[in-house]
Amino acid sequence: MTDHENPDQAPPANTGLLWLAGILLLIPMLALVPVGWYAKKDPELWGFPFFIWYQLMWVFLCAACTSIAYVVVQKARPHVPMRTSAHIDAEEGDDR
Repeated sequence: MTDHENPDQAPPANTGLLWLAGILLLIPMLALVPVGWYAKKDPELWGFPFFIWYQLMWVFLCAACTSIAYVVVQKARPHVPMRTSAHIDAEEGDDR
């Protein structure tokens, strides 16, 4: 049912990976908050001013950063399945 001896206690999280996930989530915010830095017309890309294509580019980069951060968090904090009352009753029945 579970790989852990005591499923009620989650294994310790890998703090290094959690920091990496936090940095991945922080990068898009830092890239988009200083609006004055990218609020300009040049350079244009396919006729779009820099302000437009820079923000559009970050839509995809934000999705990528968030997805990678999700995977990293899953690795940092392994899943511990929840025990339902049926599981608890079955385990108590085994002890009898």
